[in-house]
Amino acid sequence: MDLEDNVFMLPGPVKIHPRILRAMSLPSIAHRSPEFTEVIGEIRDLLKYLFDSQNDVALVSGSGTAGLDMAICNMFGKDDKVLNITNGKFGERFADLSEMYSNSVRLVYPWGKPPDLEQVAAELEKGDYKGITLCHNETSTGMVNPAPEIGELVKKHDVLFLMDGITSVGGLEVRLDEWNVDIAIMGSQKCLGAPAGLSALSVSERAKEKWIPDACYYLSLKKHVEKLREKSQTPYTPAVPLLLAMKEALLMLKEEGLQNRIERISKLGQATRAAMDALGVTLFPERKYASNTVNAMNYPEGIEDLQFRNILKKKHSVIIGGAQAHLKGKIFRIGTMGICSFTDLTACIGAIESTFKELGFEFQEGAGTGAIVDYM
Repeated sequence: MDLEDNVFMLPGPVKIHPRILRAMSLPSIAHRSPEFTEVIGEIRDLLKYLFDSQNDVALVSGSGTAGLDMAICNMFGKDDKVLNITNGKFGERFADLSEMYSNSVRLVYPWGKPPDLEQVAAELEKGDYKGITLCHNETSTGMVNPAPEIGELVKKHDVLFLMDGITSVGGLEVRLDEWNVDIAIMGSQKCLGAPAGLSALSVSERAKEKWIPDACYYLSLKKHVEKLREKSQTPYTPAVPLLLAMKEALLMLKEEGLQNRIERISKLGQATRAAMDALGVTLFPERKYASNTVNAMNYPEGIEDLQFRNILKKKHSVIIGGAQAHLKGKIFRIGTMGICSFTDLTACIGAIESTFKELGFEFQEGAGTGAIVDYM
């Protein structure tokens, strides 16, 4: 497979535009220079546009997991009760981090199934909770969790709401202020379409009132927020080439328009499900909770995971995602975030049809690609 010429449909990292790649190859620049300080200031303001909130932001030279770690370790101590909602791999990761730093209580649901809101409310009614965590868009199962409803419960019970928005911010409707989200975390390599290795946090006034100032050193949320707000800098040496790339990706998002991008990704997600329906391939999560940034599909009987994805990759230069943990071999995932286009999706679905045919799965030929047309 040609690494420079393929159809890259993973649920992150995603396809990167040549403009963004060129930005990474610019000559070295001093991270404390006036020129780079100006870059960081632009990134700060563009991140507020991305988050659709005027909350302060923190910028971290670390992946989305570093952002989650920063959120948890700066907000909670071992005596703080934190309710963790888990129904997938990344909800579990948020809970694992919470367990390290706080008095963590888990509400565990089957992967791909939504949380029981009455049960969540009943648990919060017990009192003494300082916070709650939720993975908004559960990438492992292709489902969107009910963040607005959790936000209503948060408001009623006065607890901090920390939300993993790594595959939702910049790709799905996200209303941080309206949903009472105190900290939201994004990752550079997902909906934004930048290289992996950076994360950012949107931090509410309420979170700043309750953070723990000296909880960590490198991942100090207070230091990152204040340095970025007051000096347009980061506390320590940042990943300069990645930040130059992130700035370009944010500019491209602004040029397209946040709402326009969300609407484009919505059409791509819907078109993916329509194509799979036409081929007789079923969706893993309940349809009403299906994500538009990543669709998780059940394998038809008789289709073996590695064989299927290897044919796609080696014969058609199409790369899609497999599954994680106990779902390995049972589902495949198609990412439609960032700069993904209908040209990409049509090539992907066409290759899937060809591979299904090669593997003996019966379907109406051309039905998948034909179903996409109505959404273009």
